[in-house]
Amino acid sequence: MSNTYYRDEPVSPSLDRAPTRPFDPAPSLTALRAEQPIARLAVPEGAPGVWIVTGYDLVRQILADPRFSSRYETHYHPLAGGRLPPAPVGDLTGMDAPEHTRFRKLLAGKFTVRRMNLLTERVTEITRERLDAMERQGPPADLVEVFAQPVPALMICELLGVPYEDRARFQDSARALSTGTAEAQYASFLDLGSYLRELALARRAAPADDLLSDLATGGELTDEELGGVAAFLLGAGLDTTANMLALGTFALLRDPAQLAALRGDPALAAGAVEELLRYLSIAATGMRGVLEDVELGGRRLTAGDTVIIAINAANRDPARFPDPDVLDLRRSAAGHLAFGHGVHQCLGQQLARVELRVALPALLHRFPTLRLAVPAEELSLRTDPSQVYGVHSLPVTWE
Repeated sequence: MSNTYYRDEPVSPSLDRAPTRPFDPAPSLTALRAEQPIARLAVPEGAPGVWIVTGYDLVRQILADPRFSSRYETHYHPLAGGRLPPAPVGDLTGMDAPEHTRFRKLLAGKFTVRRMNLLTERVTEITRERLDAMERQGPPADLVEVFAQPVPALMICELLGVPYEDRARFQDSARALSTGTAEAQYASFLDLGSYLRELALARRAAPADDLLSDLATGGELTDEELGGVAAFLLGAGLDTTANMLALGTFALLRDPAQLAALRGDPALAAGAVEELLRYLSIAATGMRGVLEDVELGGRRLTAGDTVIIAINAANRDPARFPDPDVLDLRRSAAGHLAFGHGVHQCLGQQLARVELRVALPALLHRFPTLRLAVPAEELSLRTDPSQVYGVHSLPVTWE
């Protein structure tokens, strides 16, 4: 197998998924993982080296190695044809140590397993309220609009302390962020970011019992940093969980045996969430900049190169997960890379787990006859590489 790492022909893999396999990585990525799990991409003459890595062990190694930088300005983006601009202030995903370490220490203690588990009761209440509203509305319904998007949005409101009188506005912008056009999504993100920056600064003068107040009164962040962190937490905790709820439901509705298993045994919820995270890998790819010459998988990478990591292909690596293309809610999916790995592992992963473990079983229990309201092939999927993977809408119905 190792000899295949040394093939020198640059590759140009398509990222298009097979229409009949919407939950699988692009077939070209699956083929690359089997043939050469680290491969050089074809790029214009004069561009730095760009590599794509699809094997589980290699992706995990990159994510744990500080010689591979998260700073956006170290990344050459093949589609953009150049280096990316630096991360906005407060964006932890675009930082390296020591800046990343400073921000991470401020936030890590507020997202512990214990603290997030304490939110289970409120997640349960919000889930029940949304299911009640869905039942009152009656079928058919767009699950994204009535359930998958509002649950994490309302939890973000709770966490950040958005006043009740502002939550309708917040919900409207959050809905556009999940379901609107690319232009509408960008405008909504700017609107929500601006709102949260104003709210964060207001908490300096009038603290409340919420995360923004903790950060505002701690004295460690400048006004600009405080506003940036608020916007970062919004982006990190809203769209991802909304798409996991919607796409996870879609995957279960396409697999009646697994759906029946989860509906019949709520104790499966924790393991089922981990398997869905692995199987769907909605944050499909990431990038790292190479800071110094390094050998990886038998290839010599040069300082200034860029590595594209295919999380979705790595999470389907048969060397790590037997029968990886099978959704098996009883599988131990421990070690999946859906939340990343190493120092940049997702800060809000425990909150996402709580939301998914509560919301998915509750939805299936409340609506035992839930099914798609349109043929699966008619669903519009989010295929823009700049977005997390998911569905724009999920029309469902029930008896």
